[in-house]
Amino acid sequence: MKTQQNIIDFAGKDFLLSEPFQNKTTLLSNNQIAEKLLDFTIEATNASHVLWIKEISDMTLASALARGTGISGRSAELLEEKIKKGEAIIAFATDGRWAGFSFISSWDNGQFVSNSGLIVAPEFRHTGLAKKIKRKIFELSRQKYPDARIFSLTTGLAVMKMNHELGFEPATYSELTTDDVFWEGCKSCINCPILMSKERKNCLCTAMVYNPKHTI
Repeated sequence: MKTQQNIIDFAGKDFLLSEPFQNKTTLLSNNQIAEKLLDFTIEATNASHVLWIKEISDMTLASALARGTGISGRSAELLEEKIKKGEAIIAFATDGRWAGFSFISSWDNGQFVSNSGLIVAPEFRHTGLAKKIKRKIFELSRQKYPDARIFSLTTGLAVMKMNHELGFEPATYSELTTDDVFWEGCKSCINCPILMSKERKNCLCTAMVYNPKHTI
């Protein structure tokens, strides 16, 4: 098993962007990837996936640094617990390479759920994988917490569009969890002073909520 290090994670936020530090000449073109790796294995996690923690963490940190977004620290033990409990989605390419990840967190005794840390490996971006993972983590959330309101905080237009397709609606921060543990995760974000100055009522992230009671 790979040596486990401290996990860098992004509470309630998703990161989908190109990587400026990548050597583009070493990667397949997007069209080649789409043709050769059209099918991904996307599944709920189990104990066998724990060995991927460091790779997921490193890729998420690299994406955040490229984006210039603040981060919140999570222990390897916490992420391992989520993986073992099956409260995450992991994706692999047809050749066995890790391709993407996202996980679930519940708040206020299961009244709220956040789908967090959506990350896709650079070589598999622009293949539609992010949307597939987003739908899978949404379905897993509905299965495990059918009565919970699912919320998302993001600055990414692509994530907003995916949320909208799943039935999320724009929301105010007052409609989100009041659990202090969730908001503690924002303290290492560069925009936290804005959040605190507005008494957690607004920030640069757009809030969106899926309310199962609003579905027909």
